[in-house]
Amino acid sequence: MSLFRRIFLLNAAGLTMATASLLGPVTVSTPILPGEALVVVAGLAVLLVVNAIVLRIGLAPLGRLGRAMVTADLLHPGARAPVTGPAEVAELITTYNTMLDRLETERATSSARALSAQESERRRISQELHDEVGQTLTAVLLQLKRVADRVPGDLREEVRQAQEATRGSLDEIRRIARRLRPGVLAELGLHSALRSLAAEFTGHGLSVRHHLDGDLPPLTEETELVVYRVAQEALTNTARHAGADRAELRLRRVPDDLEGAGGVGGVELLVRDNGKGPGQVREGAGIRGMRERALLIGAAFSLGAGPEAGTDVRLRITTTTGGPSRLPSQLHTDADFGGDR
Repeated sequence: MSLFRRIFLLNAAGLTMATASLLGPVTVSTPILPGEALVVVAGLAVLLVVNAIVLRIGLAPLGRLGRAMVTADLLHPGARAPVTGPAEVAELITTYNTMLDRLETERATSSARALSAQESERRRISQELHDEVGQTLTAVLLQLKRVADRVPGDLREEVRQAQEATRGSLDEIRRIARRLRPGVLAELGLHSALRSLAAEFTGHGLSVRHHLDGDLPPLTEETELVVYRVAQEALTNTARHAGADRAELRLRRVPDDLEGAGGVGGVELLVRDNGKGPGQVREGAGIRGMRERALLIGAAFSLGAGPEAGTDVRLRITTTTGGPSRLPSQLHTDADFGGDR
């Protein structure tokens, strides 16, 4: 029954009862008697209570729809308002759910395009750093070496310091270029790339251990890149924000007792540290970037407190999500990893 019909029938019932009371044996004296006043007040109370109940039941789906709109988050897809209530309200809720489906699809598509453009730009910058800046610093280093063989003894120490500074800058340029474009991932595979990543973050008070299963199901190139980037951002947050001295990087096949419905297995990435924990941390560009990458391949991402202390970052990829990706075929993406949680 439509909301209009419910309210109309309720009001019609109330007016009918009022008319029937006027035409019936019930009379009202002047001045009104206590018994007559009691009957009138009781009838009014009954009408108000019935009206409130019907309106509450009829408008409850609108309240649920309003709460669903307030809590809707495209980074946490899948939540939909239940389609209940009168015909007009059910149609409104269905329209809202359809709009949310379209927004999630459009967001995934636009995010994939934006990330693809970012990765292309990162690849270009990495290439220029390697070919232009790197080659220039290498040439400067060779020139300083030739100068060091000719300068007087009292200037050799200054030339040596210039050589060390140039060599340090060259190493930093190469490190930045590797972070912009993980060539080891394409050349040696995911396991080697994650081992290299763990070694890169080990030092300066942080020790990163890695445990990588060797019998993983096959993953697409796009999925492997998402796994690598999520691990990279998680370790970046650990190094910059967690205050931890130990971290653990795990990549494993999901065992049978953790597999989803229907016995579908998969792969799980876990980055765990012993730092101060996530607390009430505000999600910045880094965490949002990890969530978006997980959505692009249909994986499940979660961030929370560890079993004892610190932070757990998990990326769960089922066998189906590790197959054909929602990413464009040319996409090798990464957002702006600035270490912003």
